Amino acid sequence: MICKLFVFRHSETFDNHRGVFSGWRDSELTLKGVAQAQKIAEQLKQYRIDYAFTSHLKRAWKTLEIVLEADAPVPVFMDDRLIERCYGLLQGKSKRKIAHRDPELYAQVHRGYELAPTKGESLRMVEKRVLSFLKQLRDWLGQNPGNVAISCHSNSIRPIRRVFENLSLEQMLQLESPQDRALIYDLRLPNLRSGRLGGRSNMQNWESLFVSRRVKLATDPLNPLKKYYV
Repeated sequence: MICKLFVFRHSETFDNHRGVFSGWRDSELTLKGVAQAQKIAEQLKQYRIDYAFTSHLKRAWKTLEIVLEADAPVPVFMDDRLIERCYGLLQGKSKRKIAHRDPELYAQVHRGYELAPTKGESLRMVEKRVLSFLKQLRDWLGQNPGNVAISCHSNSIRPIRRVFENLSLEQMLQLESPQDRALIYDLRLPNLRSGRLGGRSNMQNWESLFVSRRVKLATDPLNPLKKYYV
């Protein structure tokens, strides 16, 4: 059995347009972002989507909402293992100004794997939680087969691409993912019993992790994603 995964980065936001470290800030889509999401919808209209996953951040679920607008009702699950990397104290700050003031820090934050900005996450930490999501998704689809749309972020999409495109760490770090196009992958589930693809009628609960809107930084004691950081 093969399930298709339609994976896309959220479309352009005001923080993207201004060149700001967004992280867990809730920046909204620009008009260009809305048009980009509509292009993804047009790309995927030939496919059936049975389930959809996103983070709780407005830019991700709004992009997904636009993509699913013309489709039949699709069960949507929020799971913050897909949330953007937390940039800690850099959130809301200009990338250009940081690059000018401290080029070495900017290079490590922009393309590094191990460095966690103060009170934020490293890309290694992001990868750990995203891989947990993928493992759960694979197991869950074994009981609920179907095609899946995943609306994520510029950093949470990196580990997904690394897995499905068989990328090295260096290749993953150099990725720039489009904001107007979905990446389409085949997920093979060899142990599935034959049957109708798409299990809307026999839905099971999805065990999500959800970061409260009160949690602003990765180091907040209330952050449920901390279980992946050790």
